[in-house]
Amino acid sequence: MSGIVNLNKVRKAKARNAVVARAAENRAVFGLTKVQKTTAKARNAKAITALDDHKRED
Repeated sequence: MSGIVNLNKVRKAKARNAVVARAAENRAVFGLTKVQKTTAKARNAKAITALDDHKRED
């Protein structure tokens, strides 16, 4: 049998983890320079184009 759990502490820990995860996402998105962002967009566009070019039409 498990011990007593303080639900307030669990709720606050969950909220804290959500804030940390969102901060990590923001660091990934907003931590890039303009050159890095444009390079990433160009690579994504090229990958999408390459996939679209290789699609088979039935």
